[in-house]
Amino acid sequence: MSPKKITTCGLFTVDYGLASAIRLKTLKLRLPEIRVLDTNFRSFESSAQQQTGGIMSATDSDLYELAMSDEAQPLMAAVKNHIAKNVEPITEEFYALDAEKTDRWSWHPRQLELLEGAKSAAKDAGLWNFFLPDAETGEGLSNLDYAYIAAELGKSPLASESLNCSAPDTGNMEVLERVGTPEQKKQWLEPLLNGEIRSAYAMTEPALPSSDAKNISTQAVLDGDEWVINGEKYYISGAGDPRCKVMITMVKTSPDAAPNRQQSQILVPTNTPGVEILEGMQVFGQDHAPRGHMHIKFTDVRVPKENILLGEGRGFEISQVRLGPGRIHHCMRSIGKAEKALELMVKRAGTRVAFGKPIAKLGKNVEVISRARIEINAMRLAVLQAAKAMDVLGNKEARVYVSAVKAMVPEKVCQIIDQAIQIHGATGISQWTPLASMYTDLRHLRFADGPDEVHHMVVGRAELQKYDLW
Repeated sequence: MSPKKITTCGLFTVDYGLASAIRLKTLKLRLPEIRVLDTNFRSFESSAQQQTGGIMSATDSDLYELAMSDEAQPLMAAVKNHIAKNVEPITEEFYALDAEKTDRWSWHPRQLELLEGAKSAAKDAGLWNFFLPDAETGEGLSNLDYAYIAAELGKSPLASESLNCSAPDTGNMEVLERVGTPEQKKQWLEPLLNGEIRSAYAMTEPALPSSDAKNISTQAVLDGDEWVINGEKYYISGAGDPRCKVMITMVKTSPDAAPNRQQSQILVPTNTPGVEILEGMQVFGQDHAPRGHMHIKFTDVRVPKENILLGEGRGFEISQVRLGPGRIHHCMRSIGKAEKALELMVKRAGTRVAFGKPIAKLGKNVEVISRARIEINAMRLAVLQAAKAMDVLGNKEARVYVSAVKAMVPEKVCQIIDQAIQIHGATGISQWTPLASMYTDLRHLRFADGPDEVHHMVVGRAELQKYDLW
């Protein structure tokens, strides 16, 4: 199939190639009308709306039609080929180069050379930026089709970035594509879509529980034509990367407004005076340099008033964009990690002999393998259904489906990886397998993508609302 040029946001063209052939012919998306910028938007639904909206259905047949579209299947095959040909052969060398760096918070030139080579190959094959569903042009993959592909990307640590489909850039690009001004898109979305820079999302704060976004205390005060920002953020993933050039920063701009209209989101270039990286926070003793999870202090940081996204007090509204596709991507990729862990578990258990038997035949290990397969299949179906719900209901109405998989998937995948570690014995926690890093990645996801308890509250509340008990 020959490459085709399409316009993504009216400012520039991107060569999607194969992806440009994916047109949503049979699927009518009813996404929240973010792009219309409805001035009557209300961040919180009325109690009556809460009683009828966002409840998981057991009878909606549309939500059980979970097959990948015929149009997307060639793209899936091309992605698998790209990973096998351009990503897997460079992975070992890429990570081995960490030992040759003099500065942990930088990239070895050869690492960037390898990564850019894989990215160029993806662009040439038309495998680029297809994570954006229902873009303004009507091009792109449905969430359901992308769920299948993201699960494949989760099997390789470099695959997502090689296709420009890695967090937190995917969520940030979706926000900019949906609500950014033409000037904001030109300055930040264009280089992000081209894979020229990276970005970060700065929300979490060390002094308060940030799972309740109303608590955010970093302040932004309008002084003439500039916002002046003061506060602290931590665990800001990706902000240590030298390629990270901008942060979407959640701030409090209107402390006297209604609780859901106090927050705004502002674009803060990382080189702005007053932005100080204090340290890289560790995750189970690892700092994940050079991308990192940074502790950042904002001291009289001044940015133009035009850097605000969508308008003052609309931070929660913007979050609805990220609460959909950008945040379910983690669950999609986690399915791939679970598959990888099970593959390693089976190969180890079937080829290592102890006490005269293959490990798979000792104790309840065959049942462990069985349960892992059953749970992976169940998780996959749940994630596909959540993706389909976003396609046919819209991000807002699909929130219960999204919360359900965000509560279930990281916990279950953690358990499967832990069992794979146990099958491997001491090797499972060593540098000889990817299992230890896979485990810490999934365990921290139970915080990074919102605490389990919040997601369970959303699902449980919806069940109680069915019977007017909430």
